[in-house]
Amino acid sequence: MKIATWNVNSLNVRLPHLLNWLQENPVDILCIQETKLTDDKFPRAEIEAAGYQVEFSGQKTYNGVAILSRLPMSEVVRNNPKYPDEQQRILAATIGGMRIVCAYVPNGQAVDSDKYVYKLGWMQSLRDWLAEELAHNPQLAVLGDYNVAPEDRDVHDPAAWEGEVHVSPRERAALQEIMAVGLVDSYRLFEQPEKTFSWWDYRMLRFQKNQGLRIDHILLSAPLAARCTECRIDRAPRKWKQPSDHAPVIATLS
Repeated sequence: MKIATWNVNSLNVRLPHLLNWLQENPVDILCIQETKLTDDKFPRAEIEAAGYQVEFSGQKTYNGVAILSRLPMSEVVRNNPKYPDEQQRILAATIGGMRIVCAYVPNGQAVDSDKYVYKLGWMQSLRDWLAEELAHNPQLAVLGDYNVAPEDRDVHDPAAWEGEVHVSPRERAALQEIMAVGLVDSYRLFEQPEKTFSWWDYRMLRFQKNQGLRIDHILLSAPLAARCTECRIDRAPRKWKQPSDHAPVIATLS
């Protein structure tokens, strides 16, 4: 089974990319973020025609998450019940005996800004909720755009990014607290090429220079980590015309 995550940065713009990628990479479950669509505008018919059931939670212009699955979905939950929030950033469903959580962690804007404080509080509440989810669902996977590069090796130039959002000590600590409930970074279960990232700024030829960050993650509970045989980042869609600034991350479970 293959599960994946991809911040598409506007599904309205990137729908042809999504459908093309799914045809070339027929994963079983895909979590997407930044759909940037209200629910009435979501392209359900096109996605179902591609062979996927879909659940989604969106809003106009910003945020928005969805789960695409070849298998039936049940026990769907929108948003974190422990954190009332108008922003659509969380979607969860039970699929094939696994609890799948699609998460779009706030960007944070700048260290010590109001949005940064919101990000830290949001992540703490996510941690508290995931601890409860894991207690009831030992096979838990949390996929999404975390907007945090866990370590310096996940940053193209740590010195240039020092003190910036995405790499600040408090954000990294918040991510470690989420993982401490019993989750592991599936990408780091394996030897990986150096300087492998999942996001590159559109400006200043950042992708062409490979000046990026690894901020998109698939976190797995211990039972799922034991089944994980591969995790990789697919850079190919970032090379397409009008791409998302993120690349898909795919984990394979035996």
